[in-house]
Amino acid sequence: MVDHIQTSATTSRFPVADLRLAVETRHPGGDPALLFAHGFGQTRGAWNGAAAALADAGCRCVTFDSRGHGESDRVAGGADPVDGYHMDQFADDLLRLAVAQPQPPILVGASMGGLLGIVLAGEVRPTPFRAMVLVDITPRWETAGVERILAFMQAHPDGFANYAEAAEQIASYLPQRRERKSEEQLRPLLREGADGRLRWHWDPALLAGSLLQESERYQPRLQAAAAKIDVPVLLLSGARSDVVSRTTVDEFLQLVPHAQHVELSHATHMVAGDANDAFTREVVRFVQSLDQPEGRPSAGAVQSR
Repeated sequence: MVDHIQTSATTSRFPVADLRLAVETRHPGGDPALLFAHGFGQTRGAWNGAAAALADAGCRCVTFDSRGHGESDRVAGGADPVDGYHMDQFADDLLRLAVAQPQPPILVGASMGGLLGIVLAGEVRPTPFRAMVLVDITPRWETAGVERILAFMQAHPDGFANYAEAAEQIASYLPQRRERKSEEQLRPLLREGADGRLRWHWDPALLAGSLLQESERYQPRLQAAAAKIDVPVLLLSGARSDVVSRTTVDEFLQLVPHAQHVELSHATHMVAGDANDAFTREVVRFVQSLDQPEGRPSAGAVQSR
């Protein structure tokens, strides 16, 4: 990779089966290509720090808002059990973005984004990714951690009177973060309704429809797909995560014995946000190792950073 390339993000609208996704590309001529897939309830902005640093290091970096999130289109009648949101739609969107890249990308997938990557890497041939970085997610997860995330997402259906009130709630949810989000940082995460109140960027139908009910049923499929992954994999987990655990990580390493695992000591489930510099360093190290197989850490070995 080449150091110190100055880059900026360009935004586009990417058509998928029935709507358009908001996509940002940094350093379009870079090599290798990295495709970032965010978690449920997040936006492409979750990757801003890492994507900017990796683009500056010479990589093509593509981030996007999943359907129903951020600036991407919402599904009409999204709460409908038949025509609403389904996991296979999200997976198909990611596949379309992957094959649209000039070369098979390295997927960097957090939480939901990582699960979608596991499905595609295990079920689609040829595999659409050159390699994968899974961010604090395994095919089986700790239910209590996911329930805590959903409880936060469902807690404020009437929104907030102002940005300060939203910042207060985020600070309570993420006490490990030292700095509160500013109004500028919050603007992409909130929408002002006709009543003047600020509500989160995601489509409420994501929480009301069948998508969440599907997630637990996906676990056997995810485990079967993981066992078929044949590309290099790095699992980055947070030592303070309540979504993955030593047990779920060990299960994953049994399914994907060639995978590498690095645990970031100060991170929770929100790995990139909690420890962005350490997260970025590990991604850079992994990307560089792909062309130097003799320099890779031992597969399956736990490394704490």
